[in-house]
Amino acid sequence: MKLELTKHPSFSGRPGPVLLLVADGVGVAPPGPSNAVTEANTPTLDMLAEQPMFCTLLAHGTAVGLPSDDDMGNSEVGHNALGAGRIFAQGAKLVNQALAEGSVFQTEVWQSAIKQGRENTLHFMGLHSDGNIHSHNKHLYALMERAALEGVKKCRLHLLLDGRDVGARSALTYIAQTESVLEHINEQYSADFCIASGGGRMTITMDRYEADWEMVKRGYECHTHGQGQAFSSAAEAVETLYESTGKDDQYLPAFVVQKEGQAIGKMADGDALIFYNFRGDRAMEISRTYEDEQFEKFDRDEIAPHPKVFFAGMLQYDGDELIPNNYLVNPPEIGETMGEYLVAEDVALFAISETQKYGHVTYFWNGNRSGYLDEDLETYIEIPSDNIEFNEAPAMKAREITEAAIELIESGRFRHGRLNLANGDMVGHTGDFAAAVAAMEVVDECVARLLDCIKKHNGILIYTADHGNADIMYTEKNGEKVLKTSHTLSPVPFAIVDPSFNGEYQLDPAADAGLSNVAATVFNLLGYQAPSSYRPSLLRFV
Repeated sequence: MKLELTKHPSFSGRPGPVLLLVADGVGVAPPGPSNAVTEANTPTLDMLAEQPMFCTLLAHGTAVGLPSDDDMGNSEVGHNALGAGRIFAQGAKLVNQALAEGSVFQTEVWQSAIKQGRENTLHFMGLHSDGNIHSHNKHLYALMERAALEGVKKCRLHLLLDGRDVGARSALTYIAQTESVLEHINEQYSADFCIASGGGRMTITMDRYEADWEMVKRGYECHTHGQGQAFSSAAEAVETLYESTGKDDQYLPAFVVQKEGQAIGKMADGDALIFYNFRGDRAMEISRTYEDEQFEKFDRDEIAPHPKVFFAGMLQYDGDELIPNNYLVNPPEIGETMGEYLVAEDVALFAISETQKYGHVTYFWNGNRSGYLDEDLETYIEIPSDNIEFNEAPAMKAREITEAAIELIESGRFRHGRLNLANGDMVGHTGDFAAAVAAMEVVDECVARLLDCIKKHNGILIYTADHGNADIMYTEKNGEKVLKTSHTLSPVPFAIVDPSFNGEYQLDPAADAGLSNVAATVFNLLGYQAPSSYRPSLLRFV
């Protein structure tokens, strides 16, 4: 079916482009000493919030397809919603449904993993928490229990410590919970299930967008070949590493559990490995490391020969690149995205971000689809991110992204552009309040420059975010500050700046307006009516 948009009956758009700017991780929360957004000096963002064309949008829970309104939003589901204009069941919700229905266990992939697990060893790897952003421990527990029920006797867990989507030092709580589940399984099924290796999610394994393959290598060698500081248990590892490094969970180095001087979780030919994360961005590189026959990112045989294991992911993290080949739960099928409609109308557009969020303005925006929709009409620009902790350089690449956007706007080629400034999220995740304040001030500076450019070229700027983070940097418990490095449940800002505005429309959001309402709004401002299947526009035309 050929996609087609209808011209808007009363609004034909402006001569210049419609620019959609996503300030990643910038929620709207009450001002106060824990809110890096409001504590920063941000005259431009303050101006946007005080003008009539401003509202807030829901960016978490059911508004973005997650199971409940207790679930924090994230960049992936947020950008899916922004690009699709509709709400789709996402990550955890998909997995919850598949586990509840038992469909996971009917797949050939599960049966293959179980067969090899019965004959050799079954391994599970993933982010170890209930943060529900990349993974949830209840999914791990359900898979382990079923594996034991189906006759697997030997299972090893390779756990990536969170401290980012949950409390900064919560690893010991989760380890204790998992040890209790393991004890139950081992007693009930006469099995040998145990934790074999681990380390912080920002130190090993969970790199994304090929920013740091050395991080993946460290994780691979730890989980596969037993390389890492050795301890008698995961709990002992975390307790000791807290003291020796002073670091929180997400930055702890690799460790292995040993018995009688040998790492207990080394992988061997014929083993099976299930990566139980449901979110794709930080799962793709480790998936490629185990699956790719012609792997060239690092030497997998440096420590010992790369074992031939049966690898499966919880989901297929990239449907175009088929990463991984084997997976347990089908991802949402998102077609007829904003980008598809625009290129069908011959609208030239661009997308820009730095490496950390480049996939969000391309792959996730386009409905989990890699590559260009139409290379003749689209320009995608990736600014390489620095391989450092982001609080060390809170400006990140915001200024470079801004420069690139201005250059494309000034070319006169484009009717629409989208960009992501990652500062509020990536710096917010570090827990460094002063750095988060500095990050927000750079975002403000960049928004001001983009506003000047849009005014000069008689376009429209839309400012929003994908979820909260920097808006609540810590909470207080018993009079003490408790670092909050996770996303928040806050709504996000939405503002329109239209220098040629002459009363043609009003901002009129429904009570449940969320990120999925933005696409129809963009269509309107470009001079089109939105498709009937899309969530309604935030605008009412007069």
